[in-house]
Amino acid sequence: MDVIFFLIPVALGLGLGAVVAFRWAVRDGQFDDLDTPPLRVLTDDAEARTAGEVRT
Repeated sequence: MDVIFFLIPVALGLGLGAVVAFRWAVRDGQFDDLDTPPLRVLTDDAEARTAGEVRT
C-alpha cells in the first residue's frame, strides 16, 4: 500500500510533464506544417547536386 502513495504522484507528475511538453511544442510551432517536411527530405539531395554544393 505504501507503493501506491509513491506511484500516484509519480504518475501525475509524468502526465503533467507530458502535457507541458505538448503545449510547449504547440506554442513553438512544431505542428504548424505537417506536409512539407517529409517532401523537403526527398528534394534536399537533388537540389544540392544541381547547385554543386556538398552537404555533410
